[in-house]
Amino acid sequence: MSVTIEDYAGLLADLRHESDQLAEHLDGLAYEQWGLPTPAQGWSIHDQVSHLAFFDDAGRLALTQPQEFRALAERLMADGMDFPDRIAAHHRILAPDALLDWFTAARRDLLAGFTGEDPRRRLPWFGPDMSVASSATARLMETWAHGHDIYDALGVEHPPSPGLRSVAHLGVTTFDFSHTLHGLEVPDEPVRVELHSPDGQSWVWGPADAVNWVTGPALDFVLTTTQRRHWTHTALVAAGPVASRWLDIAQAFAGAPTRRAARGAWRPHQCSAR
Repeated sequence: MSVTIEDYAGLLADLRHESDQLAEHLDGLAYEQWGLPTPAQGWSIHDQVSHLAFFDDAGRLALTQPQEFRALAERLMADGMDFPDRIAAHHRILAPDALLDWFTAARRDLLAGFTGEDPRRRLPWFGPDMSVASSATARLMETWAHGHDIYDALGVEHPPSPGLRSVAHLGVTTFDFSHTLHGLEVPDEPVRVELHSPDGQSWVWGPADAVNWVTGPALDFVLTTTQRRHWTHTALVAAGPVASRWLDIAQAFAGAPTRRAARGAWRPHQCSAR
């Protein structure tokens, strides 16, 4: 993703805002609430937070010691692409206060690492290499998505996110990636995406004359591309076979190919291999 210095500064501000909102909610949890189940089958709030903290540390390692990061990624993936589940299980021994300290410190250090970086510099990751700006966007997406799971578990509304457009943009720009990841040929036909933001703005990608198009609330599109909802369970409308097939497989994160079924239980996605 190509961004200006001003865009990059705004992206980091959005990541900081989303992080602070989540940390504020976590700081007020009772001990037993950390064990509440989330919509990701088998994952508690505790697991969601250790997931974020671990991959924040991994992101910092990719920024500062790329060769060491590559070695870490190879070790994790060598034992299977279910490594996010193994990481969550390994850290369940942590007490909630220690886990919260880890998350806040890891996020603080990652934001410090992103600050002042060249947003175009390439970094290794568990999927394809990405730019620093894309890495920051991915951490914003991760925080939004796993935070959404946590808010769902707590029965509270996800606070408004100024970074929602960046997460939606990531969902759009992973069109090719989603097809390739699922072993499908990337369609030649473009898809126009027209989303309605929570404050009434219109966010648009793609040519106006595209035969295939997606329209609806931005929140529903983000829930779909982060695989929190199947698009047919939202207010999204798709026209054309390319658009509807894309929404079936849309995946805004690296790792193993997964998809949110229209019916049935949801397995936790591997989104932080992202």
